[in-house]
Amino acid sequence: MTIGKKIALITGGSRGLGRNMALHLARHGIDSVLTYHSNKVSAEETVAEIETLGQRAVAIKLDTGDISTFADFHSDLRAALKETWRRDGFDILINNAGTGVHKSFADTTENEFDHLMNVHVKGVFFLTQELLPMLPDGGRILNISTGLARFTMPGYAAYATMKGAVETLTRYLAKELGPRSIAVNTLAPGAIETDFGGGAVRDVPELNNMIAGMTAMGRAGMPDDIGGAVAAILTGDTAWMTGQRIEVSGGQSL
Repeated sequence: MTIGKKIALITGGSRGLGRNMALHLARHGIDSVLTYHSNKVSAEETVAEIETLGQRAVAIKLDTGDISTFADFHSDLRAALKETWRRDGFDILINNAGTGVHKSFADTTENEFDHLMNVHVKGVFFLTQELLPMLPDGGRILNISTGLARFTMPGYAAYATMKGAVETLTRYLAKELGPRSIAVNTLAPGAIETDFGGGAVRDVPELNNMIAGMTAMGRAGMPDDIGGAVAAILTGDTAWMTGQRIEVSGGQSL
């Protein structure tokens, strides 16, 4: 991996779990490039918080569901790296950006399915392809999946299907990028108290209690559980670990 200051690119890094990942990485001395879809204010607040930790960060607008924008994003990213770090590339790619649909299989529409596919599968595939030349030998890629790709809960058939595809893609990337010593893994969170899905896990006591009851550690997850795990994987001596699915769910639905 590149010697000196490391830089992580975190899609959807301006809020939620992506923001928490960036803050945990900052505490380990890693700078960040954060992407945001529309909330520039939130992105700028996250950048400022990272800077209070003594690290550098920039935020760049990106719609991960629209591959026609990826070439322009590549140019914007290259310019930001040059201006801020005097570099042509970055060390870590975290494919985190995402959205959810909570609907039964029977009620999920084609438009909803296509949107999930564009963001979670097509976007991850082609953004990684676009940015791969900027990732050095020995770099890291971490794709964010979900515990729902292993266990099931009503209403997540389409979402979990997309994440299952991401987990398969991770193994193929690990195989193809192995000769470059690029470690590629999947992190699969369990149910976490964030604003994802309207904040139901965080804000609906009945749902929170139900999840706690099916989790070995007796509670729903917190953002720090995921940010801490991401930092441990990406800053620890784990370069030999690749092609793996790492679930961080407190033992949900064992």
